[in-house]
Amino acid sequence: MHEPAEQADVVIVGAGIAGLSAALQLTEAGVSTVVLEAAPTVGGRMSTERIDGFRLDRIGRLLSTADPELRRTPALDALALRTFAPGVLVHSGGRAHRTWEAGSALSAALSGRRSARGARGALTAARALAGAPRSSRAPRPALRPQRTRPALGSPLDHARLGAALTRLAATPVDRLLARPELSTAQALSTRGLPARTVDGFLRPLLAALLCDPDLDTSSRCADLALRGFARGRLCVPAGGADTLPALLAAALPPGTVHTGVKAVEVATTSVRTADHGELPCRSVLLATGARQAAELLPGLRMPSFHAVTVLHHSAPEPPLAEPALLLDADRSGPVAHTAVMSEVDPSRAPAGRALITSAVLGAPPAEREVRAQLARLYGASTADWELLAVHHDPEAVPAMPVPHDPRRQVRILAGLYVCGDHRDTSSVQGALHSGRRAARAILRDLGVPVRSGARTTSAAA
Repeated sequence: MHEPAEQADVVIVGAGIAGLSAALQLTEAGVSTVVLEAAPTVGGRMSTERIDGFRLDRIGRLLSTADPELRRTPALDALALRTFAPGVLVHSGGRAHRTWEAGSALSAALSGRRSARGARGALTAARALAGAPRSSRAPRPALRPQRTRPALGSPLDHARLGAALTRLAATPVDRLLARPELSTAQALSTRGLPARTVDGFLRPLLAALLCDPDLDTSSRCADLALRGFARGRLCVPAGGADTLPALLAAALPPGTVHTGVKAVEVATTSVRTADHGELPCRSVLLATGARQAAELLPGLRMPSFHAVTVLHHSAPEPPLAEPALLLDADRSGPVAHTAVMSEVDPSRAPAGRALITSAVLGAPPAEREVRAQLARLYGASTADWELLAVHHDPEAVPAMPVPHDPRRQVRILAGLYVCGDHRDTSSVQGALHSGRRAARAILRDLGVPVRSGARTTSAAA
């Protein structure tokens, strides 16, 4: 791309989804904007590697179809989402259990039933759905998961869980953020659910959603994640994670984004780069990761992080013939959750091959341990599987321990701003919303009217 020599109203450092989201808001308001990215491509951690016809996400964060920023960002109207099967599969006690298939049906009906039915009605519906037979048209997974097993709770336990998720789905975000704040692990013991339901379903699910195996995350952030799960379906972008930032970048005016340009110093009215000189401007927005932001702005608080390792295997045929997220409630090995990603999104694997993507919430484990655990989880031999790639990021997800403010200030001072998932919630939703908040703060300081249709909501509204 051309060197960013022209003057701009705003210079954004970092072309991850937070920076691109902010750039969209600013350019739509008529503010000239330049985005600088040190890497050769946009997207930051939302990147996808291509190997022999496979598309392999480096981090592979789970999205929800209920994430509001995915719906309210015009550039993402064309984003195709590939959904997982309703609920999740939980492997416990040597068996796979289909857990909370009924919950998705309940959440889909929330809008029509919420006003007419209270918690008692939701409990009745959940109890009925928990015992409903599976549709004959549903795919028959190789695992043959059990619908109800004592290890994960009785049908009544599932009904109680359904009522709890229904209430959570109907609770406004501001009320969730006003709840007493505990660690997620502590809060789970106060929700009135049986220990077998908590340990067999909520703990492994929240570990997957938060990338936090110890569940030290703020209970408010956990509630937001569960709310999204209850209101929608888990999903991934079609074609790979990098589809999302690519759509954001493509919606910007030509010449807005400049890759291969590293910022080495920032001020309120300029950005100095390593090889492209100094860019004067009226405002600067740091939209990098937390560590890079702290290096450019000494004194900025840097959070701790959750490490994530993603392993991609290829197999001659899918070990599970449905697009299900499979959790290991027993923690029988390093893998926290896994899925046959080619069943979720067929475009991620070439014809005739299956792609199995597994997440380890920590350092890269020994390959033999992973293969042994996956063989147990899927009930299939992994001897003929091929390891395609191992992606490890020690700073994959900013931690959100107690106390955590999901609406941290994005305005450092007039002319200098910071955004990213480390300023909101550690999620794609949080990064997009943080960019929106930063853009609005810049527009206010520049005296540019903000369109009434672009009303800001909370971090996960």
